[in-house]
Amino acid sequence: MEKIISLHIEKLPEGYYLATSDDVQGLVAQGRTIAETIEIARDIAKKLLEASEGQIAMLPGLSDNFDYPILIGV
Repeated sequence: MEKIISLHIEKLPEGYYLATSDDVQGLVAQGRTIAETIEIARDIAKKLLEASEGQIAMLPGLSDNFDYPILIGV
């Protein structure tokens, strides 16, 4: 099964990126690049969704803060 969730990605003052999601409670991921942050967030989201058995594109214009939908296979 696949689900689409929205990530909120924010550039931190330290230069890292932080991803959170209102769609998956507890999802917090940090990476050195946007791609790394999305990859980590995808893995965390999959594990959280599998653990909870809960319910729950395109690149936006890049800025310091944006939302990004990802597809999770569970």
